[in-house]
Amino acid sequence: MVKIIKVENQRQLNAFIKFPFNLYKDNPYWVPPLIMDEKFTLNKHKNPAFEFCEAELWLAYKDGQLAGRICGIINHSYIKKWGNSYARFGWVDFIDDYEVSGALFATVEKWAKEKGMEYVHGPLGFCDLDKEGMLVEGFEEMGTFITIYNHPYYMKHIETYGYKKDAEWIEIDITLPDEETAAKITALANRAKEKYGLSVVPLKSSKDVIPYASEVFDLLNKGYEHLYGVVPITDKQVKAYVKQFFSFLNMDYVCLIKGPDGKLAGFGVIVPSLSEASQKSGGRLLPFGFMRFIKAVKKNDILDLYLVAIKPELRSKGVPYVLLDELTKSALKNGVAKAIASPELETNHAVQSMWRSYETRIHRRRRCYIKQVNLPDADHSQNS
Repeated sequence: MVKIIKVENQRQLNAFIKFPFNLYKDNPYWVPPLIMDEKFTLNKHKNPAFEFCEAELWLAYKDGQLAGRICGIINHSYIKKWGNSYARFGWVDFIDDYEVSGALFATVEKWAKEKGMEYVHGPLGFCDLDKEGMLVEGFEEMGTFITIYNHPYYMKHIETYGYKKDAEWIEIDITLPDEETAAKITALANRAKEKYGLSVVPLKSSKDVIPYASEVFDLLNKGYEHLYGVVPITDKQVKAYVKQFFSFLNMDYVCLIKGPDGKLAGFGVIVPSLSEASQKSGGRLLPFGFMRFIKAVKKNDILDLYLVAIKPELRSKGVPYVLLDELTKSALKNGVAKAIASPELETNHAVQSMWRSYETRIHRRRRCYIKQVNLPDADHSQNS
């Protein structure tokens, strides 16, 4: 028998956060999140996203044993922007038991219907910078610190309950170019700098990035605004992300490009892979996790491409070449073998074209599912 319990206290929240640590304890490809990050993100009093989101968390117990979890989210900024009465599900994990998964999805669907939502889709977070997309290919590839890993059986379960594909992301494994190809990229970058008046901002420490934080996230909002499910990142969220992630930046892999007007034209943020450090630390920074993370940031032959954004009107003005040139030179200097691009919508050909000078392969694929749970009062047309 399955019993669903709503998370209402700290003990239950801890159980919610730590459930996947047990579910994936013997899986060599799962990368644990930082427990402190999970506690922040799911805290209604700390995460600024709760200013425009409401959420509930549930645990599933079978025969007295914790067997699954799920989070339901209603993002009012998303509904206002896209005109869709959609609820989201995220943080979903469960044992390979249809009674357990069925109870979890039925719970979030019932909640969504009671809230007047027409559809439920996910896995998604509170905003686009949270982990999203159920893994559907690449189960035997190492996960990254910023993506979801899940067992192959998840896909079979969710499709059994009537969920269909709504969007799909791909993750690309990028091999660093040889010297000849790198030289060609440098030539194109130099030409772009001269022709369009582009310049690279000198960065020595993360403190040098902070004055540009607002411009960076403003560029992110503009560059990503048309993508699936994206909502604007607020000023309070910007401050939270700066505090949360800037200590893990390696300045060799942060590139800010200015246009002729002195304003930010584009940026790229790459982080040396934190996967191994996170696995060894078990999701904890103390007592030894912090040093493992710092060591990984300073010396690593694998990079994770976190964020790239270019001012829309300057995408064809050589900014991508300048970004690629700067970041590729740093990677080659530091003996990097490959980079893993963060999830890109399979239809985002503009971003994928950036890698045409590199040897690439699609090594993982992830999907957002959707299901109608409430009949609309009038004709409903999906707008996403």
